[in-house]
Amino acid sequence: MLKSLYIKNYALIDSLEIDFGQGFSVITGETGAGKSIILGALSLILGQRADIKAIKQGENKCVIEGVFDVSAYDLKSFCEEKGIEYDPDSYILRREILSSGKSRAFINDSPVSLADLKELGSQLIDIHSQHQNLLLSDTRFQMQVIDALAGNKDLLKEYQNAFSAYRQEEQALVALRDVVRKSKEEEDYLRFQYESLSEAALQEGEQDDLESELETLNHAEDIKTALYKIHSLLSDDDRGIVPELKDCLNTSSALGKVYTKAETITQRIETAYIDLKDLSSDMERLANDVEFNPERLTFIESRLDLIYSLEKKHHVDSVSNLLDLYKDIARKLENIDSSDQQVEALEKEVARKYTRVLELADSLTKSRASIIPRFESELIDKIAYLGMPNTRFKCELTPEDLPNLYGADDLVFLFSANKNAALQPVANIASGGEVSRLMLCLKSMIAGATALPSIIFDEIDTGVSGEIADKMGQVMSDFGQKMQVIAITHLPQIAAKGKAHYKVYKQDDEDATTTHLERLDNSERLEEIARMLSGAIVTEAAIQNAKVMLGF
Repeated sequence: MLKSLYIKNYALIDSLEIDFGQGFSVITGETGAGKSIILGALSLILGQRADIKAIKQGENKCVIEGVFDVSAYDLKSFCEEKGIEYDPDSYILRREILSSGKSRAFINDSPVSLADLKELGSQLIDIHSQHQNLLLSDTRFQMQVIDALAGNKDLLKEYQNAFSAYRQEEQALVALRDVVRKSKEEEDYLRFQYESLSEAALQEGEQDDLESELETLNHAEDIKTALYKIHSLLSDDDRGIVPELKDCLNTSSALGKVYTKAETITQRIETAYIDLKDLSSDMERLANDVEFNPERLTFIESRLDLIYSLEKKHHVDSVSNLLDLYKDIARKLENIDSSDQQVEALEKEVARKYTRVLELADSLTKSRASIIPRFESELIDKIAYLGMPNTRFKCELTPEDLPNLYGADDLVFLFSANKNAALQPVANIASGGEVSRLMLCLKSMIAGATALPSIIFDEIDTGVSGEIADKMGQVMSDFGQKMQVIAITHLPQIAAKGKAHYKVYKQDDEDATTTHLERLDNSERLEEIARMLSGAIVTEAAIQNAKVMLGF
């Protein structure tokens, strides 16, 4: 329930703060007084997009704030999902529009996105304007009416969850089939690649080893000559280092008999002698090992040519990458080999989920069909009360070829205001008064079946007057026994039925024109109803008539 509304610097409003109560309230005012401004401001805290033109001229910011009693709603899960501090009783929705074009939204002083504000606002207030009568031509709205009256909220949610799961699985199957199709189209090429890589029998690190060995073979004679030269310089009997070190070692050993420090010298010479002697042996062995092998050279060159060719072909630069490619191709071929089984398994899962969708859709159909006779009868009675006694109304529920997010039914409201006129879709109804009355009846029936948010009727009385207007007012008054109802009206018959009466008016001064909204006391209300009855000049007859209408 909307408890209060605060508006500052919006359109023609300087500052306005007004409290609202439970039950049926009415808002009246002359044409152009600013009723649409009030609704426009309210729509901003319900998440509608803002226009900086709405900011009062000369101001930098406008603020709209609404305080709501939410004790009848369970909003805990919403708050947890959005990261908003939970309050079981009261919520403050605030919107700030800046002249820079920026907009800020808050719930209980926590910054939120416009989408979050709109989501919460839709649960708190339903603004029914004249254009919303177009909903009658929307089959989705018609289905929502039937589901609300049938109490299908939980069943519809279960169905939609099942339908979404089915669609998700169906899309996965389409994607898998596409992958399988593309894979099978390239299967021959993949197998050719796999076989060529398999025949190559590549080894990790092979390319580096072969390139190193090729370098050695191409310079075998130079390497052999250099190794023998090193061996000769180390061990030649005439000028080799090793024989000379042997003489040094003998001399140092003899010196040790008369010179104690020679022991250290001897150890160092001995170490050098042993190392260089071993090195000389290694050089000789390595020189003997180095041989120019034409057959081995041919093999290495052929092997490297194969590796280079494969790398170029597959646009990689190492044997390691070729081995990774080999594993990837093997995996793809394995998937191709098992793809039929994967498709078959997923097809069974899709079929299982589709069966569940059809079962729940059938339950929805039966539930909807069961409520339709009572709905048709009650609606005819209600609309007859509003001055259309010859109304005929029928819900045409037919099966859809395929289930959708809302079930497997097509629903059309068929209507005729006259006995002899053929039933036709509600969308074809020409009379605005007929549409308004039908819409009021529908909403009153939904309110009796579900917990609707507060509702604001913006001139739903279009096209009616007199006794019918009086009855529409009574319907809204009865409506207000279940929830908060606010009606913006030009008709005194409806205005007189309100529990509370608010008046919108403009005030001119030397500098500007401003819009105001105030709650009327009994005497002010009597005067306003009389004005609505007689016009600018309030007559005594109008006052007496107003007293009767108000029960004074």
